[in-house]
Amino acid sequence: MTDRTDTQAVARNAGLTSGEVAERVARGEVNDVPVRSSRSTTEIVKANVFTRFNAIIGVLFLVILVVGPIQDGLFGFVIVANTAIGIFQEMRAKRTLDNLAVIGESRPTVRRDGAAVEIHTSAIVLGDFIELGPGDKAVVDGEVVEAEGLEIDESLLTGEADPVLKKAGDPVMSGSFVVAGGGAFTATKVGREAYAAQLAEEASRFTLVDSELRNGISQILKYVTWMMIPTAIGLIISQLVLERNDWREAVRRTVGGIVPMVPEGLVLLTSVAFAIGVVRLARKQCLVQELPAIEGLARVDVVCLDKTGTLTEGGMDVTGLRLLDGAPEPYIQQALGALGASDPRPNASLQAIIDAYPASANGDGWHCNDALPFSSARKYSGAAFAEPGGDSSTWLLGAPDVLLPDGHTALADIDELNNQGLRVLLLARTHRALDDPSLASDVVPQGLVVLEQRLRPDAADTLRYFAEQGVQAKVISGDNAISVGAVASKLGLPGAEHPVDARRLPTDRDAMAEVLENGTVFGRVTPQQKRDMVAALQSRGHNVAMTGDGVNDVLALKDADIGVSMGSGSEATRAVAQIVLLNNSFATLPSVVAEGRRVIGNITRVATLFLTKTVYSVLLALLVVFWQVPYPFLPRHLTLLSTLTIGVPAFFLALAPNKERAKPHFVRRVMRYSAPAGVICAAATFGEYLLARHHYTGDGALDAETSSATLTLFLISLWVLAIVARPYTLWRVCLVLAMAAGFLIVLVTPWLQDFFALKLVGTEGPWVGVGVALAAGLVLELVWRTLRVRDTD
Repeated sequence: MTDRTDTQAVARNAGLTSGEVAERVARGEVNDVPVRSSRSTTEIVKANVFTRFNAIIGVLFLVILVVGPIQDGLFGFVIVANTAIGIFQEMRAKRTLDNLAVIGESRPTVRRDGAAVEIHTSAIVLGDFIELGPGDKAVVDGEVVEAEGLEIDESLLTGEADPVLKKAGDPVMSGSFVVAGGGAFTATKVGREAYAAQLAEEASRFTLVDSELRNGISQILKYVTWMMIPTAIGLIISQLVLERNDWREAVRRTVGGIVPMVPEGLVLLTSVAFAIGVVRLARKQCLVQELPAIEGLARVDVVCLDKTGTLTEGGMDVTGLRLLDGAPEPYIQQALGALGASDPRPNASLQAIIDAYPASANGDGWHCNDALPFSSARKYSGAAFAEPGGDSSTWLLGAPDVLLPDGHTALADIDELNNQGLRVLLLARTHRALDDPSLASDVVPQGLVVLEQRLRPDAADTLRYFAEQGVQAKVISGDNAISVGAVASKLGLPGAEHPVDARRLPTDRDAMAEVLENGTVFGRVTPQQKRDMVAALQSRGHNVAMTGDGVNDVLALKDADIGVSMGSGSEATRAVAQIVLLNNSFATLPSVVAEGRRVIGNITRVATLFLTKTVYSVLLALLVVFWQVPYPFLPRHLTLLSTLTIGVPAFFLALAPNKERAKPHFVRRVMRYSAPAGVICAAATFGEYLLARHHYTGDGALDAETSSATLTLFLISLWVLAIVARPYTLWRVCLVLAMAAGFLIVLVTPWLQDFFALKLVGTEGPWVGVGVALAAGLVLELVWRTLRVRDTD
């Protein structure tokens, strides 16, 4: 504890002068470590251009440029266009995120020229006096010069969960945060010299990794590479042997067989879908600090909500003061006013008391000798005073059920108030010193302060949305369980009528998980218990999201699968959360969930299209090698098919609305559909190709066979697209019909026929191709429906 008089003397330290700040800036002693919310422009360009498959496509494109004609190299221009789109969308997302990061950036308070001013983190210089209060994060390394009950949590750096009581002269590490008390420290290391600050920058950097979706796609691409290499070698050898008299034709058909094996647009569309999701959420003032958080929240099945700041607004109002043990009301009001004045950084409850009983009116003459800041772990604050008449007194203000023994007569009245959803604080006197470990024992209750919390108008609708989506909502609060239950009941949360007091929760993880599975509302939860509860839910296989705005939520936010912080919350919560709601609206969460489901559901759809093409391309190449026949397609044919049945429709499908609940095992689900679809496409196409080889003879036979096989493959691929596009809406139907119309235009337009070397000969061959495609489509429907039934069982 720090004597109030000494603290005030120290507080007169004026900090640096403007001249001293200018000198340090000139010497480069500035906290110039860039706080980045997104990847750099260079990183974005590299990620989109220098990919494994772009390298493969680029080499094949150069080969076609040598052997010609140019229309067989159209796939190269498609890759350029796709890459440019990817860079543009990610740059757009980067600008949006950087702008939002500036809005949500912490602004530490420093003392300069005798005044406390808020500045940007990057403007701190060596030797600055930086003030600290509950929830503030140390942004540079330093040394404590003022401490008033200053407790700092260094768990994000050291792993030690217990707060450390700091005194003058103690070190402060950047990345740690204040859990109780206040003070100030001098910056001793700034910029890149503060190693812990660099760690914090790395930890909070915008990232595109560590998501099931992206990891699954990487796994798929690895398998594709393994399949491509031996298949491509076999295809090259077979085509060169067959077409030894026309090596250019052999090269063109070899390239035609290799190019469609590459799912070149899959990674691109995933990045574009995520980037557009970021931009959409930005319009709703939602800062996504880690890109996979969009996907992660869509997979969440349990949302843990902190009542204050989430279900209720931050402010409170004093609605009554109930006196106990005959205490005189004017005297109690003076004590409350003095307690309010003793805390330089009051929380919402104390601020309501200050507004109701200002010290200027009721507390003149009360001198604070010692103060105990509020801590969410102990649930009360306190102060020792010298009263105007010369008497000394020590007061505590906090949770009645913590300060009063079980069975106390006042608890009955408190329970009645809590049942009405009101919050109650006990004002009590004690004869013990504030640093006595038994401080809360044998208190003398003097009054009950009744507070009313303001419900968020959108909270009920948000809770209803989660219930409809099969996401369980758990209210976890440090307040009285009955009071929290009453608030949750007003919002229509199922199970809120049976609140659980967390002080009676079992410590064993399995036993705690069992209680959490059955309960909905939990009160008197300590910060460590919040962390334990998240771990217990995760042990039962749940994907857990934690929301909060207070410093007591930091540990749980850090351990949850997804941490969501309010923009007005403490600096520490914003630092560890993956998602920050800058508009402080809990109602934004459904938009984040919906955006994540859109991304996951749509990427699953388009991945099925891309991998169906990869499967049938590999199988066609193997069949050609086994039968020792010319590869049926030129690169231009498969470029046309890929554009009409995959490229263009995939772009629209990837950005379409999608409310399907996210499911795990991305790779397994995609391959479960694309593998049989690819087998059916390859078998039907190659079967039609063999029939066409039997039907057509003489000059131009290979061109006629190629055209007939192309027609069959297009119709089956279009059928796959029609299945993937379900459930149908008007625009989805128009999309499928437009792709069919595009192919028809090529077939009937003479110059396009010549450009794509695609001309149907006779009537029997093409109609056989249509019949084969129809039969394959019916098989495809049967297989697809069977798999869907199994998925729903």
